[in-house]
Amino acid sequence: MHIVDGALSIPVLVAGSALAVAGIGLGLRRMPIDKIPAAGVLSATFFVASLVHVPIGPSSVHLIVNGLAGLVLGWAAFPALFVGLLLQAAFFGFGGLTVLGVNTVDVALPAVIVHYLCVPAITRSGPRAAAIWGSIGGAGAIALSAGCVALVLALSGEEFVPAARLVILAHAPVMLIEGILTGAAVFLARKVKPELFVVFATPARGV
Repeated sequence: MHIVDGALSIPVLVAGSALAVAGIGLGLRRMPIDKIPAAGVLSATFFVASLVHVPIGPSSVHLIVNGLAGLVLGWAAFPALFVGLLLQAAFFGFGGLTVLGVNTVDVALPAVIVHYLCVPAITRSGPRAAAIWGSIGGAGAIALSAGCVALVLALSGEEFVPAARLVILAHAPVMLIEGILTGAAVFLARKVKPELFVVFATPARGV
């Protein structure tokens, strides 16, 4: 789900960068001190998981775990996932620096959306029901990310429309896998560390 340099139009790049800066700034403001270790772990998990690419046609797919990052971190998923994308672009050439803002929005904004959609139900539910909501969040984040990638490609030119359609179809298996993995992770966390899931409604004080 890494868009490469040179694939997007300048207006899309500018808009994506502006949204990424805003999201990262808000994420840093809303990251409580006790969430910093979780942010580091989830950033590293994203970094490692998305290094393994499976070729599908002219493109490739990989795990992202942005749903789990969003469920745990809320807006703090923006800086956490940005760091992973930056390191991948710098060390391995995945994506690129000019598209870093767009790539960040594509994976982090869906993470924030599923946080607000699913975490209220997770906090009110027992482990099994929470796992179902976790699966919905994991799969939903992939679906939204694929939709975001398809949208920015389509906005950059009609020649990218076939690639945009392929992105959505290719990530259907990833939705299933991430739904299962995220559900299992939420089930375990809900049993041993339920306080991990908190709805972040206001900026953290003193951060």
